[in-house]
Amino acid sequence: MHFPMSNRLKFALIAIAAFLICACSAADIVVKSQEDAPSATKKSAVEKIKNSARVVHVLVALCDNENQGIVPVPTHLGNGEDPEKNLYWGAAYGVKTYFSKSPNWTKVAEFGRPKDGVLERIVFKHKKSDIYLIADGYRGSRMKQTIADFFEASSGSEFENVVLNGITLQVMGASDIVAFVGHNGLMDDEFTGTILKADDGKREAIILACASRNYFSKHLKKAGAEPLLWTTNLMAPEAYILHDALEGWAAGEKPEQIRTRAAAAYAKYQRISQKAAEGLLVTGW
Repeated sequence: MHFPMSNRLKFALIAIAAFLICACSAADIVVKSQEDAPSATKKSAVEKIKNSARVVHVLVALCDNENQGIVPVPTHLGNGEDPEKNLYWGAAYGVKTYFSKSPNWTKVAEFGRPKDGVLERIVFKHKKSDIYLIADGYRGSRMKQTIADFFEASSGSEFENVVLNGITLQVMGASDIVAFVGHNGLMDDEFTGTILKADDGKREAIILACASRNYFSKHLKKAGAEPLLWTTNLMAPEAYILHDALEGWAAGEKPEQIRTRAAAAYAKYQRISQKAAEGLLVTGW
């Protein structure tokens, strides 16, 4: 198919911009073996409970210049041990900062080092709907753990209780939505752990990472979670995408409407067309 020169140039510039922002390297197209991949089928030591509100659990792999196969970003953004300045956590479009400034969410709790591998946990409550969002900022060097935890959550094989203000909320496999945000670690190392759906619970997944549908699809099918939102190519996994998608979900919108919302946010912040954004952010299988 032949494009006029102006369109071809515009397409190339958009692709280059997305490549730099998402920090994925050219070597990412090669999938390597991961011999020491954690299993995603261990039996949870915590009994599953029914949450009193809807719960979204967000697993954020902090950007890490040293330990991830990415095009290096400025040092303060790519320090996987410093969540406060990290590109995907404390920076302007990181999960913690963006949701903290949102008029639709209220921060209700913050925990330092709540479990091994997680540097910070923050809890938000939606102002109009009975929804809690629990976000975990994982060390950048713990990408394998972050991905394994994501599959344990999406398969319903692991549960964790979070207690705040006398309320116990259960995350991981008890969440209504499980989200992964960050560099696509499966581009660096293939996940070889065993994944089996552990129960009949309904869980939806949001995976904001470069080309996540391509790399996560076979694993997510085994886990039994439904893909609410994921990606087809290089992209910037910034928090406004997750934020606007969850606004649609909170309002009871259908997956295609949620995808349209998320794409509109991406188009706005990345200054691309709605059509281009909808080609990048997709829903379902």
